[in-house]
Amino acid sequence: MTMATAAVLFAVLLAAITVAESEYIDYNTTHKIIADKINVHLVPHSHDDVGWLKTVDQYYVGSNNSIRGACVQNVLDSVISALLEDKNRKFIYVEMAFFQRWWRQQSKAKKTKVKELVDSGQLEFINGGMCMHDEATPHYIDLIDQTTLGHQFIKEEFGKTPRVGWQIDPFGHSAVQAYLLGAELGFDSLFFARIDYQDRAKRLKQKTLEVVWRGSRSLGSSSQIFTGIFPRHYDPPDGFTFEINDVSPPIQDDILLFDYNVQERVNDFVSAALAQANVTRTNHIMWTMGTDFRYQYANSWFRQMDKFIHYVNQDGRVNALYSTPSIYTDAKYAANEQWPLKIDDFFPYADHANAYWTGYFTSRPALKGYVRVLSGYYQAARQLEFFKGRNESGPNTDALADALAIAQHHDAVSGTERQHVAADYAKRLSIGYAEAEELVASALAFLVNRRLSSHEGNPVSDFQQCPLLNISYCPPSEATLPNQKILVIVVYNPLAWKRNEVVQIPVSTREVFVQDSTGKEIESQLLPLSNATMSIRKQYVKAYIGKSLGEELKYWLAFPVSVPPLGFSTYILSRPERTGRSSTISMVCRSEGSVNNSVEVGQGNLKLLYSADEGKLTHYVNSRNLVTASVEQSYSYYSGNNGTDKDPQASGAYVFRSNGSFPIKSDHQASFTVLRGPILDEVHQQVNPWVSQITRIFKEKEHAEVEFTVGPIPIDDGIGKEIITQFTTTMETNRTFYTDSNGRDFIKRDEDKGLHFKKSTFSGIDSSYSLPNNTALLTLQEFEKGKVLLRLAHLYEIEEDKDYSVKASVELKKLFPNKKISKVTEMSLSANQERTEMEKNKLVWKVGGSIEKPKVVRGGPVDPAELVVELAPMEIRTFFIFFDLLQTVPEVENHWVM
Repeated sequence: MTMATAAVLFAVLLAAITVAESEYIDYNTTHKIIADKINVHLVPHSHDDVGWLKTVDQYYVGSNNSIRGACVQNVLDSVISALLEDKNRKFIYVEMAFFQRWWRQQSKAKKTKVKELVDSGQLEFINGGMCMHDEATPHYIDLIDQTTLGHQFIKEEFGKTPRVGWQIDPFGHSAVQAYLLGAELGFDSLFFARIDYQDRAKRLKQKTLEVVWRGSRSLGSSSQIFTGIFPRHYDPPDGFTFEINDVSPPIQDDILLFDYNVQERVNDFVSAALAQANVTRTNHIMWTMGTDFRYQYANSWFRQMDKFIHYVNQDGRVNALYSTPSIYTDAKYAANEQWPLKIDDFFPYADHANAYWTGYFTSRPALKGYVRVLSGYYQAARQLEFFKGRNESGPNTDALADALAIAQHHDAVSGTERQHVAADYAKRLSIGYAEAEELVASALAFLVNRRLSSHEGNPVSDFQQCPLLNISYCPPSEATLPNQKILVIVVYNPLAWKRNEVVQIPVSTREVFVQDSTGKEIESQLLPLSNATMSIRKQYVKAYIGKSLGEELKYWLAFPVSVPPLGFSTYILSRPERTGRSSTISMVCRSEGSVNNSVEVGQGNLKLLYSADEGKLTHYVNSRNLVTASVEQSYSYYSGNNGTDKDPQASGAYVFRSNGSFPIKSDHQASFTVLRGPILDEVHQQVNPWVSQITRIFKEKEHAEVEFTVGPIPIDDGIGKEIITQFTTTMETNRTFYTDSNGRDFIKRDEDKGLHFKKSTFSGIDSSYSLPNNTALLTLQEFEKGKVLLRLAHLYEIEEDKDYSVKASVELKKLFPNKKISKVTEMSLSANQERTEMEKNKLVWKVGGSIEKPKVVRGGPVDPAELVVELAPMEIRTFFIFFDLLQTVPEVENHWVM
């Protein structure tokens, strides 16, 4: 090519480029639902955890970003600005704990604009609680309270009532959520993302991701709710996330710039829409356009969605529109479809094999306990606040209500948060309690003095409470009472029926006399503190007050009280005026070394029997209903699994995965002490140096109370331990048991439904059969069609255990109930030769000396008709099992339960 030709070509190209001009594009985002097309509902959202890796305030203001670059304040500022630019744009918001913080900081002019966005439907509040609460570990009352708090804020400020439940991130879903925190809130629908991965796979195939959920057996169809499960997670399909640092390719529609890709991106959109439509009923699908802490730069998202709506709808194959879950729900309802029915719940949740998210059921038990205790206190405090009259400026329950509300978040009471975040939740609860405590004291004083005024009594000005009874610390009750001085105990009952209970408080002297408000003597009992209780008290009281206590605490004082509904009773503690009127000191009836066959504990209808030689629980007896049954209690621990290179899933705060369970055995004769008295009996047991237990049997009650102290748990061996206690009875339950649903309903768990609530149900062996407890199946491997390798192992040595060091038998017919076994051949351990040939060819070596030959016990040959394998202690037997493929036993029909 000559230079002249090149010059001409360059000039032509330059002319071609300068002809086209970049210009403003008015994106058409006004599209609505089209009846005969697939409608893609784009739902912009940001999932904002109310504490997790950072505290709730750190997330809001955007501090501590070395942990996570997240600022909810930026999200809300940016979203509101983007919504005001285009009236067709929409956004949903969920967590009122964050929105309240933001709302307080806005000008009147900004608030007016935001209210207009809410009125027009551009900004919609979904769920509307203070947080997106957990569904496994909170009490249903706490869920109601936190939701009410958020809903009231929305109603007062905006006059709106949320229509939709949006529990997209909790780790499993309760039946109570469906009917109580869903239908009973007036919600039309409920949406979430996390269900068991096997359950999701089956629902995708059957198009049953959207169901009608009937969560209550009692309320039935009157409380059912339309429920949608997202096809994957709560983020958009792959390639459609548009935060400023996301890697999804944007639509490039400027022809003057490189990488113009409008048709390519439209094709991507249509392809993803069709894929989701193939697993969804009706012609409506939802894309959740957002994920954790997104829209910090909202225009990055809205700019791309504007373009997709514009160009996809020009293309015409599917219809895209800005939407909300409410609009989507209405569209699904209008389709007049029949939906599958779902009953019970969605527990447990696993996102892949060996990753069942059940660890958080017990993670951070101290925080869980603190939440539960303060929840009960909050119920009582707001009753007393009502009786006294609420003071907006004075001490009230607001701070405790707020703290309890955010503590229900699915990364709070669940125990899955970072340590500094857990401390932040506890700090807020403590601050809330302190203010509520002041309220309770003033309210009780007000109520007591109002009654005293009519009797010319001296007014009461100082009511003290004992929040540290969990570490046996209560300064008012521990103070030595001088002559002529009394201690008034006020017992409040927040329940709506009369209660007869036993109160226990720490005292430092045995000279205590108890009377009721009329002066009548009340029988009382002194119980000495256990060593474990004393140790905890010393350690934590010093940490609390900064110095060691002087005088040692000596006793717990127990006495019966009778309290009217939603009321209180008063009791008086004083020094006795004469000998013989003090509280009864519990009698130590038995300790180590007793030779009696058994020890009976309990003076009422309920009695517990312990073996005298080991101090172990053996039976319980209820003389009223003539029930006698054996019962044993034991302690064990699960060792944490660290995962492997092939399967890295480890046990942790979310996931329970163990390497097995191991009994906790005493390294000495366990101490066992029985204390008897007129009100209750106690059994003190020291299992080992770091596990102890007190069992209480009250004379007038038909239940036992077990208080255990565990820790510090030794980890010198480098093994994490999760401590469990197990009660074993002879009750015939047919593998059926019940668990509570948020303390509200009971969910039946049985062999038909199992614990996964999906897996048609399936058992590889006969459903009525299990291997003996001393036997394990080591290998079950198909070598070729009709040929299986089976290994069975005896787990005990000879003379190791009197019950389990015996021969065991395994019935092959019950191991393979749906197949016809044609032949069983015993092989060597590596299955490379028949065992008979191996034994025949084995060299027999001579042994010198006169060593006595022990009798060797082995399992006998397998009878081809009976097909029973015997295993002697420590024996491993390896077999090839051959099946007759022409005579397979028909399988029992499995049923899918929605």
